[in-house]
Amino acid sequence: MARFLIIGVIIAVAFILYALVDAAMSDPSRARGVSKPVWVVIVVVLPVIGGLLWFMIGKGRGPAPAPAKAPDDDPRFASAKLSDEEIDAHVAELEARLRELDEETFPSVDGDADQAAGDESGGAAQSDTAAKPDTTARPEGDGTGEAR
Repeated sequence: MARFLIIGVIIAVAFILYALVDAAMSDPSRARGVSKPVWVVIVVVLPVIGGLLWFMIGKGRGPAPAPAKAPDDDPRFASAKLSDEEIDAHVAELEARLRELDEETFPSVDGDADQAAGDESGGAAQSDTAAKPDTTARPEGDGTGEAR
C-alpha cells in the first residue's frame, strides 16, 4: 500500500513539474484566461489541480497566431502587377521629373552671387569663375546612359 502511495506522489510531482515547465516556457500569446505568470503561480499554489487547469483551460491549442504584417511587408499588398506600358509610362514620368530637377539653377551656381562678390573685390571673382568647371552642361540622353 505504501508503495502505491509513493508511486502516486512521484507521478504527481512529475506532472506538476511538467505543467510548471510547460506553463513557464510556452509562448505568452497562447496563454488563455489570465497572463502566463499568473498561470505559473496557479500551477505552484494548486499543485495537481493547477496543472490540470493549465492543460484544460490555460494552454491554447494549435499553432501560435502569426504576427500581423504591415501593409508594405505583405507580399499580396506589395506585388501590384503593372503592365509593360504602365511601367514604361511611370519610368518616363520619373525621368522627366529628374531632368527638371537637374535643370534647376540656384543663385550660388547661377553666378549672380559671384558677380556681386567680384564687384566688391575688384574682379577677383572672375578668375574664380573661370577656373570652375561648367556643371550646367548635360549630355543628351534618356537617363539610361545611352545617347539618343
